[in-house]
Amino acid sequence: MYEHITTLRVRYAETDQMNIVYYGNYAQYFEVGRAECIRDLGFSYKKMEELGVHMPVVELKVKFLRPARYDDLITIKTMLHELPEKYEITFHHEVYNERKKILTTGQVTLMFIDAAANKRMRMPDFLREKLAPFFLH
Repeated sequence: MYEHITTLRVRYAETDQMNIVYYGNYAQYFEVGRAECIRDLGFSYKKMEELGVHMPVVELKVKFLRPARYDDLITIKTMLHELPEKYEITFHHEVYNERKKILTTGQVTLMFIDAAANKRMRMPDFLREKLAPFFLH
């Protein structure tokens, strides 16, 4: 399994009238977690696109347990439970508050797309090589 942790502070513009994070912003929080996870592996979405790989989201699942509020420092835990074998990669996310209480969980599935052919493709070898050591049993 591969894990990555990132933190961010909830901004006022991300909250609703009740001072609670608007539910739609969790998709962006998950994206921050994924982007930093990939960056930690030595890549970026920008670099992957330059290498001809697009990764559109094809599925999003979210479960809201507790609210995050303005100025909270939240922790986004991003995990890969398995090494992708086919065309998709699923990131599992957990969002925690400063007291380490879980706020939200989610899964985001992305598909690997060959940008030139505009067709699905298997996980690029350069990414597989970086991730494979985390999945040795």
